[in-house]
Amino acid sequence: MRPNQQLKNCQCKLLFYFCKMLEEKNKDRTPISELGEFGLIDHLTKNFKIKQESTIKGIGDDAAVLNFKDSEVLVSTDLLVEGVHFDLSYMPLKHLGYKAVIVNLSDIYAMNAIATQITVSIAVSNRFPLEALEELYSGIETAARIYNIDVVGGDTTSSITGLIISITVMGRANKKNIVYREGAKANDLLVVTGDLGAAYLGLQVLEREKQVFQVNPNNQPDLDAYSYLLERQLKPEARLDIVKLFKDLKLKPSSMIDISDGLSSEIMHLCKHSKLGCDLYENKIPLDPQVISTCEEFEIDSTTVALNGGEDYELLFTISQDDYPKIKANPNLTVIGYMREENAGMHLVTRADSKIPLQAQGWNALNDQK
Repeated sequence: MRPNQQLKNCQCKLLFYFCKMLEEKNKDRTPISELGEFGLIDHLTKNFKIKQESTIKGIGDDAAVLNFKDSEVLVSTDLLVEGVHFDLSYMPLKHLGYKAVIVNLSDIYAMNAIATQITVSIAVSNRFPLEALEELYSGIETAARIYNIDVVGGDTTSSITGLIISITVMGRANKKNIVYREGAKANDLLVVTGDLGAAYLGLQVLEREKQVFQVNPNNQPDLDAYSYLLERQLKPEARLDIVKLFKDLKLKPSSMIDISDGLSSEIMHLCKHSKLGCDLYENKIPLDPQVISTCEEFEIDSTTVALNGGEDYELLFTISQDDYPKIKANPNLTVIGYMREENAGMHLVTRADSKIPLQAQGWNALNDQK
């Protein structure tokens, strides 16, 4: 799913815009202390509209009231911390708000469910004026509108370490349609949506340009050759379309997970929970042409990037071989391997037809920083 035009601007005018915004002495800045906590909440959430029948009461009371009737309720949450999960020297706040929603929705779609509501909580330091938070919430509102979800609550507080965003997402599904990480069977096909590695390379491009900018602030980067990579890093999309596709095809995966921490890590999660091994074929991993060319430029192995990069937010799932005819003609789905008995182990089958044990080398929020 390609980004919509409203937020599709990852060129140099946006790069490092936040730092420059803070340096513009003539720009009007409204301290958030002028509004107070409740005034700030009212101001930032005034544009959120209720769209879901399951939302009985949203923002404006002590708690939201939801009614899911006969559906199972799914809940997931993610915490994004400045300096760990994002860098505001090249992440526009509108894109950040959008992405913060997307990373949560992806967890619900990975359960073959539909996301319906979110709560948004932020901790913010006094270096952020009201106008900056308006940008952040504009991105949140755009994501909520595009993915048809309601913002039903949240909280705001102060921070001495920068910006922290916590989003909790709720969703619904019929019990019989929910897909878990366990459930795969030996000989099931291993399938992935979209392509892999672009988000990680987008981050590498941005980090490189940040270093150039620090040395020469007058340098104007030419990022046209990396447009897809930057879109995948700054404004990813969640695969709601695949959940709808499964419904249309009358297809239920036997197991599923989203690819947020790298392909190898997520495959190993499916294997662990299903008590299976697998063979992943290197020559089947889907790569965008920009990924291949940029890997050559950075002198990085494209398979390593796809296996360990993370932040792709694609879906990885398994299906019975009997269901293969349902997906074989779909360009958004690629069979990349198959599940084996547990004692066979988990392996990457290289282009030279040799087997290498899979290792989990993806994103680890407790060890790494992005």
